[in-house]
Amino acid sequence: MRKLASRERTAAFDVDAQKCFTPLCPQELPVPEGHLIVEELNRQAACARYRIGSKDAHPPSAVWIADAERPVLSPVAGENVDVRWPIHAVPGTQGFELLDGLPEIAAYDYFVWKGVEPDIHPYGACYHDLAEQRSTGVIEFLRQQDVDTVLVGGLALDYCVRTTVLQLLRAGFRVVVNWAACRGLAPDSSQSACREMAEAGAEFVDSVSDFDGVDD
Repeated sequence: MRKLASRERTAAFDVDAQKCFTPLCPQELPVPEGHLIVEELNRQAACARYRIGSKDAHPPSAVWIADAERPVLSPVAGENVDVRWPIHAVPGTQGFELLDGLPEIAAYDYFVWKGVEPDIHPYGACYHDLAEQRSTGVIEFLRQQDVDTVLVGGLALDYCVRTTVLQLLRAGFRVVVNWAACRGLAPDSSQSACREMAEAGAEFVDSVSDFDGVDD
């Protein structure tokens, strides 16, 4: 059984747990079984003093949107974009919403909206830009609260979760990825992401049931 150092120094991070990344929105970026992570996200939050969240928030005019002539994953030029994706997570749409059963936005201790600008498409929740020079404030908030461990779940494992985990590791946090609270777009890219995160120092649990309790 794994041990958490202290609930008071632990944060739980819900990364992009939005309907656009689930079969509820099949025309956007549906991650298989993405809608099934809510219960485990809530369970991991019960292990933590702070609950952090993030959302993609993309304009319908974004330069990276795929179409018939420019397919998904084809390259797109720009300092803070890389490849094309289906339009997703547009504020005011169903896809922008958090999954049912998660807290209201105001109930989170800290929340990030990312990708608001039409020519910026970040993956990680810690920085607004791909060069990781413009902080979203997450790292600073966690340090201010004296957090040393971050439990991470969300969507998708192979993209936004992966990048957020790597950013947190580089910032010096202990990061635990909760597999039961994540789903990936594809098996190959998910396996590759897990190898990369593990090599960078991330820990993994099948679920919060793997924890041997928390010392307050």
